[in-house]
Amino acid sequence: MFARTQRLTLRPRWPEDAAAITRAVAHESVVTKLAHLPWPYTQADAEAWLAMPRPKIDATCLILEHCGERPRLIGAIGIEETANGAELGYWLTPDAWGRGYATEAGHAMIGIARHALGLRRLRAGYYQGNEASGNVLRKLGFRETGAATRPCRALRRDVPSVEMACDLDVSDVPADLCLAA
Repeated sequence: MFARTQRLTLRPRWPEDAAAITRAVAHESVVTKLAHLPWPYTQADAEAWLAMPRPKIDATCLILEHCGERPRLIGAIGIEETANGAELGYWLTPDAWGRGYATEAGHAMIGIARHALGLRRLRAGYYQGNEASGNVLRKLGFRETGAATRPCRALRRDVPSVEMACDLDVSDVPADLCLAA
């Protein structure tokens, strides 16, 4: 799946992205906010992720910033089907934090969820203490549904988390979340 916003391109991941993914995500401050990534994170980890079998509908996209002469990989965003329903997840490289990119990419991904995938509800969660991620999810229309623990492979333990959900078929979701994918 592809999406284009004012400042970003969301596109599929390709094997030749391994080095750029490693540069973008291999920061302790990033991987300790994610469930499945090890620390330290290496190019071999990126290559293994890129080689994994993909689901029939692969709704994972790399996030590329439009700046300079060439787009720069700054993160990833995706929707994963879990036992509890579809879940939105994302990460950004640290020098892209605080610039509204996660919200912008999230708007595009919610449009994909609603219009291309026909989803009615998305779940998400963030580790307690990562209020920046909670703020992004609230801007996207997510509401808190409870607390839980989520695994963190980099920390080698479960971490207290805030669980959230967004109903995509209700009229109170902001109109600008209806972006075409």
